Amino acid sequence: MLNQIKLFFDEHIKLPAPEETSAEQLQIASAALLLEMVTMDDKIEAIEQETVLSLVQQSFSLTLEQATTLFDLAELQRKEAVDYYQFTSLINKSYNLDQKIELIESLWKVAFVDGDLDMHEEYLVRKIADLLYVPHASLMKTKHRVKIRLES
Repeated sequence: MLNQIKLFFDEHIKLPAPEETSAEQLQIASAALLLEMVTMDDKIEAIEQETVLSLVQQSFSLTLEQATTLFDLAELQRKEAVDYYQFTSLINKSYNLDQKIELIESLWKVAFVDGDLDMHEEYLVRKIADLLYVPHASLMKTKHRVKIRLES
């Protein structure tokens, strides 16, 4: 009797399995956050877009064509997003702390690439770092490391 009840529940009222986060979803989420950085200072500069494309290509070992497609998909997702949670929640589920710090480093690279760190850009990096639970010390070390590399 119990087996029949269990079978009924398994067949008719089975809860859906938690959704797995795909590599593509993570790539889009990361790229969307990088593209958000491009728009933060109200000046969309080619060097910032090129940097995002290059970072995406390097980070995910993509061809230029694949990186461009990812760039376009991420831009669509970014424009439709109402907040950063849809991106950061995916990243939090799958990335370890080192991967999150690598993403924060990429955000700093985009922020600094035009030679001017706008206060809105700095705010975004700090906001994303908080949403990804990146320790403040790691955030600041990464900022300093990127700034030193770009100045030399």
